[in-house]
Amino acid sequence: MGKKYNDSLKLIEKGNLYDTNEALDLVCKTAKAKFDETVELHLKLGVDGRHADQQVRGAIVLPNGTGKSVRVLVFAKDAQADAAREAGADYVGDMDLVEKIQKENWFDFDVVIATPDMMRFVGRLGRLLGPKGLMPSPKSGTVTPDAAKAVRDAKAGKVEYRLDKTNIIHCPIGKVSFGTEKLQENFDALVGAVIKAKPAAARGQYIRTCTVASTMGPGVRVNPAKLG
Repeated sequence: MGKKYNDSLKLIEKGNLYDTNEALDLVCKTAKAKFDETVELHLKLGVDGRHADQQVRGAIVLPNGTGKSVRVLVFAKDAQADAAREAGADYVGDMDLVEKIQKENWFDFDVVIATPDMMRFVGRLGRLLGPKGLMPSPKSGTVTPDAAKAVRDAKAGKVEYRLDKTNIIHCPIGKVSFGTEKLQENFDALVGAVIKAKPAAARGQYIRTCTVASTMGPGVRVNPAKLG
């Protein structure tokens, strides 16, 4: 680890569980990189994602956005395609874009949205988009009959949360430049959504551990008992 990282580490009390605002304040203070670092939230949940009835997945528009400029690709036709363009989509098309991804290995986009009628074509891209977390899904609101709204949400700072193989959710909640207050608002919104999505089959403590960290900084642990 570098000198800056080790200096940052000294500000964090080992083994301590912080209140959210203290933790986010420390994240901002320990972010020493020359660029505006992203702040991420990591939640380990007391569920077993291998079981369908214990999956935790959804999406939410963060109150203050993510601070990231998002490139949106939309698979749609006719009026839906026109509405998506008006809403600010970066790329709009149908089979032409399917072929471009297949033949050119083109991935110059961050979010993929599709109208339901296009999924029979988009489904062919499952093996390419799936591993990158880009496959449209009704659960995340990216397969929708209202493409324009989905584009506006994506541009406004919509984030998708889902369990990884170790039952942890990793999600950005903004940039260090947001400051503690705006990060806290985004944190509260995301944690609230995850709590609301608690599966009925979940047993015991739902949020096991909670950690916040900037891109290059050390993790700061939040007291999960105070998260509701």
